[in-house]
Parts: sequence; structure tokens; C-alpha cells
Amino acid sequence: MYVIRNVFKCKPGKSKALIEKFKATHDLMRSDVPLDDRILVDEVAGFWTVVVEVNVESIADFEDRMRERGSREDVQQAMAGYMDLVDGGYREIFRLA
Repeated sequence: MYVIRNVFKCKPGKSKALIEKFKATHDLMRSDVPLDDRILVDEVAGFWTVVVEVNVESIADFEDRMRERGSREDVQQAMAGYMDLVDGGYREIFRLA
């Protein structure tokens, strides 16, 4: 089992808009398959940080999920313009011990 955290550093004041995009996307994806994921927002960390955390059985599962999201037109529409909201970010991958 793996925990994958996608950490986004938003432009000032843009984290709420990014969260709404992720929520819309997650709602679309959940209609097809149950997802074990959550959206986190900073409370005392660096300002305007949004984290999307997902639990998967394997890295291949994560890759399949990302490929599916990228190929769906409804998801593309929900995420349109999200790069205008972020300055950068990174991904963390943890294996449960």
C-alpha cells in the first residue's frame, strides 16, 4: 500500500479556487470508482498550500488512475486553467511499513 501526496504551492489567494477544481474532479471520478483520497489545505504550513493525498495498492494503480483522469474530457474541463492558480509543487510517495 502506498500513500501519494501531490503538494501544490498556490499563487497568493488562489488555493480556494484550486480546491474547488479538485473537488469537482474527485466528484466526477467517484461516480465511476470509489477513491481513497482527500484534499488537505494548510493550517500552519506555508501559505496557500493544497495537498491531494491518495492511497493506492501499487504505483501502477496510481499511474492507471492518472492516465484515466487525463483522458476524460469532463475531468479536463473541470481542471481547465489550474496551472494559472499554482506556482509549483511536488509529489511525495510513501510505502506503508
